[in-house]
Amino acid sequence: MNIGIVGLGLIGGSLGLDLRSLGHYVIGVSRRESTCQKAIAIGSVDEASVDLSIMAGTELIVICTPIANILPTLEQLIPQVSSNTVITDVGSVKAPIVQKASSLWNNFIGGHPMAGTADSGIEAAVKNLFVKNPYVITPIDTTNPTAIALLEEIIKQLKAIPLRCYPKTHDKAVSSISHLPVMVSASLIKTCILEADTDVAQLSKNLASSGFRDTSRVGGGNPELGIMMAKYNRQALLESLQSYQHNLEELINLVEKEDWEQIDEYLQVTKKARPLFIK
Repeated sequence: MNIGIVGLGLIGGSLGLDLRSLGHYVIGVSRRESTCQKAIAIGSVDEASVDLSIMAGTELIVICTPIANILPTLEQLIPQVSSNTVITDVGSVKAPIVQKASSLWNNFIGGHPMAGTADSGIEAAVKNLFVKNPYVITPIDTTNPTAIALLEEIIKQLKAIPLRCYPKTHDKAVSSISHLPVMVSASLIKTCILEADTDVAQLSKNLASSGFRDTSRVGGGNPELGIMMAKYNRQALLESLQSYQHNLEELINLVEKEDWEQIDEYLQVTKKARPLFIK
């Protein structure tokens, strides 16, 4: 199959590596010629260009740009491709994208692979990034079933786990398990760097180990992604932040009261619940 990828960063580059290994012919588009050449050099694409006209003849196109560029990219693609071309995206927010994109293109399906690293750019591309990870698609009632079947087949070939849900359901879920952790993690880092005692601050850096590394990872990632999460999933994120604030205030209250028994119960509940979210 001829598959196009617009946006050759971590996700687009990694997707290209896996699709080519599966025997697909992959065509890439990036804003920079240097990125196109790097993508070809590392084997992420068969050919690449800064011109979207190269997408003519593709059967499936995956838009891997930042959220703000997804709809403008779709509009620019429309004159270049066949009406049968299936177009999807990988944005972490779905409702505002799917609502507009579906009105522009009958064969559009929202998508969101739940995979990534703290790194960005084509240099960060890795093989098997999607293996055993959920890959959400968000078709709506009018989405072409043939297009859905094609995209789900590709997801299965990537050895990812295809999941279907409505766009708004997706956005509420990721606000809790993806977008909220970014903000909480960033707040943790900010708290540490605002330590006024220089000796304590330096010792904290020297002592930081696996616990801090794990809890701070997403807060130390690409700032552009965090901004897009907050901007395009604002209401759901606010609700998640407010819920988190409520739970944090509960803990503060228990510590102030020295209610060790209640804190133990609180932590017993979270200990039992964590495995439900970690596969």
